[in-house]
Amino acid sequence: MSPKLTGARAFLPERRTLPALRAAVQGCRGCDLYRAATQAVFGEGREAARVFLVGEQPGDEEDRQGHPFVGPAGKLLHRALHEAGIEDREVYITNAVKHFKFEERGKRRIHKKPKASEVAACNPWLEAEVQLIRPQVIVCLGATAAHAILGRSYRLAQQHGQFVTLPWAPSVTATLHPSAVLRAPDTAQRHQSYRQLVEDLTKVRQLIRR
Repeated sequence: MSPKLTGARAFLPERRTLPALRAAVQGCRGCDLYRAATQAVFGEGREAARVFLVGEQPGDEEDRQGHPFVGPAGKLLHRALHEAGIEDREVYITNAVKHFKFEERGKRRIHKKPKASEVAACNPWLEAEVQLIRPQVIVCLGATAAHAILGRSYRLAQQHGQFVTLPWAPSVTATLHPSAVLRAPDTAQRHQSYRQLVEDLTKVRQLIRR
């Protein structure tokens, strides 16, 4: 990794639209993660979406397909959204980091958590998405996304499901990343984590229906 990251801001297009951003992100060299990744994975959803979901980074399947949350964690997330009563048309979904960071173990590519400096380098893309979508509520999925938006002092275990107002959006909250549900060590803990995810998303649905 380069000792100094230039950041993504210089790679943003002058005309800010979702299609323009989606095309420009493929040329981003704001950090070194692009070197190993197959492609950048930009957000997807309606520009009029009321709920803005942001995860950590693309996974292996997302990197190969070029779409966010299409792997096992994404399938679980969509199930939780539907159970909470949030429709697909109400959601825009993206990640704090647009390139897949991993380490190779044999033929497998294993997720590796991005550094805070890499999250910061990618932040201009996330800001640009939020400015275009102008969501009613932002939901951070997992600690990395929460730290990117709510700050490094945010504690997911203690503060999940609580709403705050920030310049990013009128309401911002955080909950478990669906991959954390899948990584739970046993069936009972997976069930408990999934129920927590659905409960937090249900609070979001209640908020946008007021």
